[in-house]
Amino acid sequence: MLLSDFHFELPQELIAQEPIADRSASRMLVVDRKTGTIADRIFRDLPEYLRDGDCLVLNDSKVFPARLFGDRDGYKIEVFLLEPTTPDRLTWKVLVKPGKRAHPGHRIVFDPSLAGVVSDRMDRGMRIIRFDSLEPFDAIVDRIGHIPLPPYVKRDDSQGDRERYQTVYASQRGSVAAPTAGLHFTPEVLEACQQRGADIARVTLHVGLGTFQPLSTDVIEDIQLHHESFHVMASEAQRIRQAVRVICVGTTSVRTVETAQSLTDLTQPCSGSTDLFIRPGYEFQRVDALLTNFHLPSTSLLLLVAALAGTELTMAAYRHAVQERYRFYSYGDCMLVV
Repeated sequence: MLLSDFHFELPQELIAQEPIADRSASRMLVVDRKTGTIADRIFRDLPEYLRDGDCLVLNDSKVFPARLFGDRDGYKIEVFLLEPTTPDRLTWKVLVKPGKRAHPGHRIVFDPSLAGVVSDRMDRGMRIIRFDSLEPFDAIVDRIGHIPLPPYVKRDDSQGDRERYQTVYASQRGSVAAPTAGLHFTPEVLEACQQRGADIARVTLHVGLGTFQPLSTDVIEDIQLHHESFHVMASEAQRIRQAVRVICVGTTSVRTVETAQSLTDLTQPCSGSTDLFIRPGYEFQRVDALLTNFHLPSTSLLLLVAALAGTELTMAAYRHAVQERYRFYSYGDCMLVV
């Protein structure tokens, strides 16, 4: 199986650069696996597809403003926070641009209250930086940091992105990219889903930068995914375990549920790191349906969708979405696979 088999042509103008005014007014392409049919709907119609015994699984990870801009002896430096490496959250694995300006021992000043010293150099442009903060570190980052919009959004982040590149139920700080399928929800839609009889479970998977990195080989069986940390509380595991039908909101929720199911059978809380690679041929253990945004060609995210919906039906749905001019990627429209 080759990654190139999952390529499709996408006009650049279909890549959404801005969110629409009303989150719930996004278009929703409904893909029915049993009948092999697709239907054009609106996201706020989602409750019509729910019933008693369903459980919607949401990833409640919260995006933080991970891009910092600093100065090193007159040179402008961009630092992208990836993950803390010490309990005090002052030592971080980061990406640095330009890397040639940031070597071990170099000091970078970001703000009168925040500076950092490069302590180690790693591969792929990564560094370890130890920060010196005169205020609580997260508070300074929230004040001076920039929202890490995906590379296909060809504009600078704005103040509005702090609210719109975030789900309305985000609560667990730690992602450098939004779990974008959840961006369409409003409190009113969530309430309507519950009124239809659906339960709601929250899990946490912190989305890392690897979600945007291209896969390194065309042979799918040779691909290994990046690790991302996750957590499922006991109460939420019970909700998922007891559901008649599990509907995951986003590929991150799918990977969390399937990982937790394989580790604990969802009988207890579960935390850890997952590099689960779901691709065609994978046998789902607990997930029955999926709400997801439209993904880049030849990516692990598209392969996950094809694993659930089937390769032929998935690619037919994408061709339809292009023909009908759906909006693609993070700020775009969505697809419901039932």
